[in-house]
Amino acid sequence: MSQQADTSAGSSPPAAQVAPVSDRRARLRSLAIIAIFDVGGPLLVYGLLRSQGFSAVTALILSGVLPAIGVATGAVRHRRLDVIGALVLAGILVGTVLGLISHNARLVLIEGSVPTALFGLACLGSLWSQRPLIYAVALEFIGPDSAQGREMVGLWQYPGFRRIFRTMTVVWGVGYLVEAAVRVVVVENTSTGAALAISKIMPFVFAAVLVAWTFGYGQQQGRQGRQIAARLAAEAAASSTRDEGGAAAAES
Repeated sequence: MSQQADTSAGSSPPAAQVAPVSDRRARLRSLAIIAIFDVGGPLLVYGLLRSQGFSAVTALILSGVLPAIGVATGAVRHRRLDVIGALVLAGILVGTVLGLISHNARLVLIEGSVPTALFGLACLGSLWSQRPLIYAVALEFIGPDSAQGREMVGLWQYPGFRRIFRTMTVVWGVGYLVEAAVRVVVVENTSTGAALAISKIMPFVFAAVLVAWTFGYGQQQGRQGRQIAARLAAEAAASSTRDEGGAAAAES
């Protein structure tokens, strides 16, 4: 009996070991989707179509089908279309329309700047609203009904917490406007193929930089908040000790 228990216990790995494996698989699946639908796939389609004699405009328009499929697949899987996905689809639609009307490959490539610039402007414009956009996106990503989401909602009452997310929103807004401007410069000063390759990689570079800054800034603000809380607690404890000492002296 004990041998069966030992065998069965040894045959099923602990949950702590299963979870990291599952997380790694999810990350690898996400990277594969990005590589196929957002980066490698469009570049491969563009190269194949150009080698078959298609015009640059036609090749660019058809290469945009894969990112659209990627966004649609994600929307079906999560049963909702997020803000980023909607902006990507809007950019593909604008680029397609511009390409069909103008037959200008550079105008098609500039479509990548449309959702980027719109998101940057939306970030800056949301500073005048009740909740800045980065806070809304973070809350949607975490889930307002989760424990961390409810904590975020509760912390919004504090001015320091609101200032952190407004600062993040400013940085993300300016960062995306800079990315949109850089894309236009690249499109105007490089070949169509090079501009397409750079425009597919650039969003991930800017996003990685912004995410790294956001993480570092959040960590810094968290440390400062804990230091302030500790100082206030120490001051409150010292004040309470003085009050108790004064009361004892008065009684004596």
